[in-house]
Amino acid sequence: MTKFLLAVHVLAAIVAIGPVTVAASMFPPAARRALAAPDDTRATETVRLLHRICRVYAGVGIAVPVFGFFTASAMGVMGDAWLIVSTVLTFLAAVVLVVLVLPRQETLVEGDGTREATVQLAMFTGVFNLLWAVVTVLMIVRPGSTTGA
Repeated sequence: MTKFLLAVHVLAAIVAIGPVTVAASMFPPAARRALAAPDDTRATETVRLLHRICRVYAGVGIAVPVFGFFTASAMGVMGDAWLIVSTVLTFLAAVVLVVLVLPRQETLVEGDGTREATVQLAMFTGVFNLLWAVVTVLMIVRPGSTTGA
């Protein structure tokens, strides 16, 4: 059962978090293009699509920590430092996405943003992506783990 839970957890991370990190990273430059050419419907639609991808897959991303907790419980590692740090960083990444990234994307989608807003959004997106990168490394390396690998 542990292998099944781990497989679902990893697949959920790939399928849910991957698209958010890519779409969120693509959003600021796409928003700059749309701001530079307000009559370019293709640029505007690209920004809307990227925002929609981020919103939808952020919701699907809830499966990642849910299956992560089931997996950690089955593996008996709930109290391990690497898992606690990963959980805190996952929570922080979710906060960054929901509080700092998605609302700023929404503002830009509505046409109320500026070029400076895209720079700030790019910074928050970078923080979000960095947090997920650290979580990924911790999940692979598992410092201090006694469960192998």
